[in-house]
Amino acid sequence: MNIAIVTGASSGLGREYVRLLDEQSVDEIWLISRRQEKLEETAHALKTKSRILPLDLQKPASYTSFATALRQEQPVVSYFIHTAGYGRMGRAAAMTEADTSGMIAVHCQAAVSLTKAVIPYCQQGSHIVEICSCAAFQPLPYLAVYAACKAFLLRYSRALAEELKPSGILVSAVCPYWVKDTAFIATAKKTDQENRFTHYLFAGDKKTIARRSFRQIRQGRVVITPDLISTLHRISSGILPQSFFIWISRFFR
Repeated sequence: MNIAIVTGASSGLGREYVRLLDEQSVDEIWLISRRQEKLEETAHALKTKSRILPLDLQKPASYTSFATALRQEQPVVSYFIHTAGYGRMGRAAAMTEADTSGMIAVHCQAAVSLTKAVIPYCQQGSHIVEICSCAAFQPLPYLAVYAACKAFLLRYSRALAEELKPSGILVSAVCPYWVKDTAFIATAKKTDQENRFTHYLFAGDKKTIARRSFRQIRQGRVVITPDLISTLHRISSGILPQSFFIWISRFFR
């Protein structure tokens, strides 16, 4: 059985990738998210057979459940796309322990644990995709933990891409700029008590970001910046000092 797996599949970029995968030649799409009712809505709209896995990726037990499902089915994983995640805006010292540990769990621990579980079921031409952010290119005050998590995920993805190259398994890190029509900004602003982030100029839309990045995923690109701002950010971050980007981040506040 040839399958695709998407985390965060109930909404946002995750749902858009599911729609794109529905046009690919896979036998089944596994949909992962905390919200079962939203997963069912996504599944009902698909032509491809789907399997719903309502897992909370902040909890280590979910990684065990996922690995068990793979062992039972013994599929070939053609696509694994990890889009699950969330951010919190505001002072790092003011964040609750739940928010801080939750971001680290979903963006870092879940990504590594689920990816590790998937690798034995991949083959030449399989794709492992980690949704990062152009926040990964710099330290970002008042999004400190989120940006640090994405930096971890970007470096993990780039290293993994090199390790898996001999086996023909392709690894991509997708690093978009703000995406305006997902729940990310609204969710992240709940902790921004000082209203520090007020500008989201040139933010992209989820369908365009998903479509552009998916085309590059299929081409085997390792680091993907699917919009102009993230592309400029990536290029300039390799030239200019980090202190400059910390200073210019004030523009968004």
